[in-house]
Amino acid sequence: MSRICELTGKGRQVGNNVSHANNKTKRVFLPNLQNVTLISEKLDRSFKFRVSTHGLRSVEHNGGLDNWLLKTSDDKLSARAQKVKRELKKAVASSEAA
Repeated sequence: MSRICELTGKGRQVGNNVSHANNKTKRVFLPNLQNVTLISEKLDRSFKFRVSTHGLRSVEHNGGLDNWLLKTSDDKLSARAQKVKRELKKAVASSEAA
């Protein structure tokens, strides 16, 4: 399983370890990923995602999973998150039509 946030697309970054003698060796910076269960209010369901802590703060800042998914472009989202977004759009469209 790759170390990529399912909601923000945040992945690993590459940099250098720099010693006191200024020797540089390659290293990897991994995102702080957490397994979380986020609740969709409009779908009345919960979904499990692997999300970075930065992504989790962003979801909370935007008012929950529903608002975050509707505002975020599909290229950042994982396939599972895109599926939830499609379900959410259908639910929103059906509630507006009624």
